Amino acid sequence: MKQPSPRNGSLQPTRTIIHLDLDAFFAAVEVKENPDLAGQPVLIGGRGRGVVATASYPARAFGIHSAMPMYQALQLCPQAVVLPPRHSLYRDYSRRVMAILHQAASLVEEMSIDEAYLDLTGRAAAWEDGVATADQLQQRVRDEVGLSASLGVATNKLVAKVASDQDKPGGLTVVRPGEEAAFLAPLPVRALWGVGPVTAQKLADIGVTTVGELAAVPREQLWNLLGRHGMQMARQAQGIDLRPVVAEHECKSVSQEQTFARDLSDPRALQRELWPLCQGVARRLSQAGMAAGTLAIKLRYADFTTTSRQQRLAVPTADARTIYQVAWALLRRAWQRGEPLRLLGVTGRDLCPPVEQPQLF
Repeated sequence: MKQPSPRNGSLQPTRTIIHLDLDAFFAAVEVKENPDLAGQPVLIGGRGRGVVATASYPARAFGIHSAMPMYQALQLCPQAVVLPPRHSLYRDYSRRVMAILHQAASLVEEMSIDEAYLDLTGRAAAWEDGVATADQLQQRVRDEVGLSASLGVATNKLVAKVASDQDKPGGLTVVRPGEEAAFLAPLPVRALWGVGPVTAQKLADIGVTTVGELAAVPREQLWNLLGRHGMQMARQAQGIDLRPVVAEHECKSVSQEQTFARDLSDPRALQRELWPLCQGVARRLSQAGMAAGTLAIKLRYADFTTTSRQQRLAVPTADARTIYQVAWALLRRAWQRGEPLRLLGVTGRDLCPPVEQPQLF
């Protein structure tokens, strides 16, 4: 696995970035807790109107994927084992994995409960030592936590992330310095960050479907087609990504949402559903020691059309009743009265420390 890296002749050391992604994390934890589930198609999520949060690899063989409606997943695989998510259990396993990563590097960016970046630049005697570290991390996660992880090693976050997706589950993909563009070239453009269905279709309309084809498009043409986003994509297509690994992320929002067992069109029923959502947002704000400067409401109709409204507050708040009053006002303005809703959500944004209220007496 170890391969020599070329000397770049620079005083700056070659960056060594590892991306670790736990494979089918929620489902893998459930299998670890109940080995009888090994080899079975396991789906984590809510029955009925819910969606698939995670599908085990045997379930994915049936074409099931995350965010798929659960009823559709069960049509593809009626024999699937459906389990409700146990987030406290998953957080415990995640903490054990992240502890291992923090032992290997002082700079770890935890992106989510099941993935993280490590920056080993300057800590290894040579770039290829980072590959050995990645191999050791993979073994430790498997042996000490009992989970499978896929890892990518590269000179930047973009390529390391894409690399970790190439050999799942349990793969270790290494992209040596100088080989970034060649590694990305045969991949579909959707492999790049920020390339969704709309952008991919615009590129397909000019005959671009792979990253290598994107890299060959003249910059002026990309600018005319996609503007500033096109320039960013051009750099990505060359394997260029200068973003640093950041140890801590500032929490920018907190949210709670609920998909109903049946569509709701009664205002009183929506009020009853709205209150616990506002309580949940208030609780998460208090736990974080923050207040929300902006409140938003999210509505999803029976046909999956989604709309939202938001309001900037004069005084940031973490009070459940205040959040509820604003959210209910936003809901009444945004809701097409009488149209059934399948989902309702509340979000607090523009977080800041709580503002001390003046004493009147």
